[in-house]
Parts: sequence; C-alpha cells; structure tokens
Amino acid sequence: MKFSANLGFLWTDRPLPDTIRAAKAAGFDAVECHWPYDIPAADTKAALAETGLPMLGLNTRRGNPGENGLAALPGREAEARAIIDEAIAYAVATETSAIHVMAGFASGPEAHETFLDNLRYAHAQTPDSITLVIEPLNRHDAPGYFLRTTDQAAEIIDTLALPRVKLMFDCYHVGRTEGDVTTRLKALLPIIGHVQFASVPDRGAPDHGELDYAHVFAEIATTGWARPLGAEYKPGGPTDETLGWMQTLA
Repeated sequence: MKFSANLGFLWTDRPLPDTIRAAKAAGFDAVECHWPYDIPAADTKAALAETGLPMLGLNTRRGNPGENGLAALPGREAEARAIIDEAIAYAVATETSAIHVMAGFASGPEAHETFLDNLRYAHAQTPDSITLVIEPLNRHDAPGYFLRTTDQAAEIIDTLALPRVKLMFDCYHVGRTEGDVTTRLKALLPIIGHVQFASVPDRGAPDHGELDYAHVFAEIATTGWARPLGAEYKPGGPTDETLGWMQTLA
C-alpha cells in the first residue's frame, strides 16, 4: 500500500517546502496539499524535485473568510473562475496531477447548474495531465456545504460526462455521513480520482476509531487500486509521533 501525506494537516509547523522534505523522510510515496498559494510555485517545485515526490493534489481557494469554495455559488462565477485559473497555473507549474474544485455553501437547482458550468469551464482550461476532483463533505464538519453525498457527486459526474472530472472519495467524510465505506468505494471505483482517509469520528490518525483501517486498506487492495492513498488526518500533536500506522496498517 502506498501513501500520500496531506500537508494541509501534517507538519503544519513549517513551510510547505519543508513539509515535503519531512514527508520524504517519513517514508511517504507522494504528497498533496490544500492551499499552497502563499509559497512561490518555484519553491514548491524545487522541493518536489529534490525529494522525488509527486504532488497529487491541491484545492481551489475557499474564497472570503467563512466561505468554503465558490464553484456552486450563483453570481460568483467570475471569482470562481479566477481561483480555478489560479489553481490550474499552480498545478501546471508544480506538475500537480489533480485539483479539488471546492463547491462552497449553497443549495438548490441554481447552485447545481452553477457548479456544473464552473466544472465545464475548469475542464476546458486544464491540460490532459490534470484531473478535477469533487468531494462531498460531511454535514457535521461543513453544514450547508453544497456537495453532501457520494450519490450527489456521482450524479454530477454522470451528467457532465467529462473524462477528467472524478470523485474524491474521503473515507472519513463518507464514514461520518453515509457509512458502508468499503462497499461504496468499490461501487464507485470507476469514477474515483483519489482516496483519502482519517479516523472516524475525530479525524485523527487511522489507528483508532469506528473504521478498521486494516480492513479498509485490505479491501482497497483487492480492487487493484495502486495509487497512493491520502493521509488527510489531524495529528493532534507532532506529526512524526503519529506515524506508527504506516508500519502496522500498510
């Protein structure tokens, strides 16, 4: 099993280039991040080249304080597309392979159509080397977020029928909202672009909680999934002290 370090949560006490180096030292196979835009892309690319780690993903900006993305917000299309363009430019410069297009807090038919239109725009602007991923967020952590369930995401992906729009399947979010994690993952496998994980319900390291990740990882392995799984958990202390699961669960 291969793993990617999500640098939005791991080693947050240091700048992004240093977190990439820390992930390499810890034995991760890849990295991913949330919002890298305060760090020049050249600095990030240099750290990736130094370590040999690929960057698997980054997020579009959240928007204004208190927002959680703009892509599904009617009337905010110009802003949404500006941050999509920004994410594409950063991803191209760093050879990042996926962009998480964040939907934001919205609901209803108009929000649905706005999200579709902005995803079509993003798909048209990205090179073939970049996948766009959309991610349902659980109602406990992100009440009011537009994208709530894997069924909703699957319907959007089916409607768009675009080859590089995929599902970000986060075992943590699915576990908190829908349950039946491995069955859902297997059913949705053809449209999944990336898999992430954290303990349920506290979003800590995957060595405790309601989900048995020894079982989850073994079930994922039976599908033939070979890409690194994203460790997007909150360590609750020094990251290096929480990495025992990489030996016990791999």
